[in-house]
Amino acid sequence: MSTLLQHPAEESETSIKFVLLVSMVAALGGFLFGFDTAVMSGANGLLRARFELGDFMLGWTVSCLIIGCMAGAAVSGSLGERFGRKKVLVAAAVLYTAGIFASALSPSLGMFITARMIEGIGIGITSTLCPLYNAEIAPAKFRGRLVAMNQMATVSGIFLGSFLAFGVSSMGNDAWDVSTGWRIMFGTGIVPGLLFLTLLFLVPESPRWLIKKGRAAEALPILLKIHGEELAKKEVLDIKQSFAQDEEAKAASGRRFTPALRTVLIVGIIIAMLQQITGINAVMYYAPEIFRQTGAGASGSLTQTIMVGLVNLIFTALSLWLVDKLGRKVLLLAGSFFMTLSLAIIGFAFHTGRTDGPIVLICILVYVAAFAISLGAVVWVILSEIFPSRIRGLATAVATMALWGADFAVSQSFPPLLASAGPAITFWIFAATSLFTFLFTWGVIPETKGKSLEEIEAMWEKKHGDKQESYKPSLQD
Repeated sequence: MSTLLQHPAEESETSIKFVLLVSMVAALGGFLFGFDTAVMSGANGLLRARFELGDFMLGWTVSCLIIGCMAGAAVSGSLGERFGRKKVLVAAAVLYTAGIFASALSPSLGMFITARMIEGIGIGITSTLCPLYNAEIAPAKFRGRLVAMNQMATVSGIFLGSFLAFGVSSMGNDAWDVSTGWRIMFGTGIVPGLLFLTLLFLVPESPRWLIKKGRAAEALPILLKIHGEELAKKEVLDIKQSFAQDEEAKAASGRRFTPALRTVLIVGIIIAMLQQITGINAVMYYAPEIFRQTGAGASGSLTQTIMVGLVNLIFTALSLWLVDKLGRKVLLLAGSFFMTLSLAIIGFAFHTGRTDGPIVLICILVYVAAFAISLGAVVWVILSEIFPSRIRGLATAVATMALWGADFAVSQSFPPLLASAGPAITFWIFAATSLFTFLFTWGVIPETKGKSLEEIEAMWEKKHGDKQESYKPSLQD
């Protein structure tokens, strides 16, 4: 089968186009999750009626996907290290497509939940390996925006899925929506799943993984396509040296996790969890329910949900442009500040009962915009680049599993929390976690803009006093 690697690169423009095309294919993994999020947001009211769900069971029906995501993330690191990024992503695409097909045809709630868990395993794997793959194949100068393309694909899926849910709900009456409409919503997810699966056969394996497995001869043509001859050879030597030093450090210390590695793993887990416990998926999954709390009707709440998806799309695109210009830390600080402010105002509006005007909608749009330009895209960039090569696969999987665990907690608890504590307290809790995110970023998160993965690794080791032996590999090693 032909691949995107057929012709060696002669010009930098060709290299950029190659990396962009490969990154776009990998980023389609994010589209799958975004599409499911939007469809579930549009269908959860129909599922409540179809299966006669209470608040807890509605939360479980929405969040059971996340259990699968956690399982997928948990195994993605070891599978990706053993079999390679590409093969495992192909398996994930198969699982997603099979799961969403079964979801659409499910005759019972139990079958629907099982199918969504299978789908979730595929999404959990892609959420770990797609950003990791893009980080490993991208030049340092463009790595931020290329990794952030995964989040751009996610919000594109949310936006298109919102339109689809709105369109399907308009095709028949309420009874038809409850019996058939939700099945069509989920069934259309087969199309992006098959597209992702097909295009994966056109991309190369991660060159860093190939070099780690002693297959530098296979990696060099890929790096030539990305960097050109001189930089490609230097990249091979740098990667070899990094892996060799990793092995020497492990042998010398007799342990896998040095102080620097433990610190960076903890930082990665915390920032991953903060992306979710600041409430974004509560808003995205339950946007129609939130807007109905303000007095909007069914049609009005779906229209406002589409507005949320559009703002999410626009500001994620803006984040792609800014992440390699302003840097990761600046965007995280600005975004978490405006998230805190908008969530606090939403809570106050519900507390005082002043929700009949546009204030809640405006603040939710500000919150979504602030999240999209910061935590939405930037967290995935950080997780793909801060971990040293010796633990990158494992650490990315652990941090992503923590992210999905936080997502599950928020998605499962939001309906009963909204019903018991009320929307004011609920949004103030999210405001408090957003404030903590601002403070954590200010004090702990380093700036990684423009640094190679090897330079970022050295930065952590220097900061924590880890030393490695000098090793000078050759291309023939």
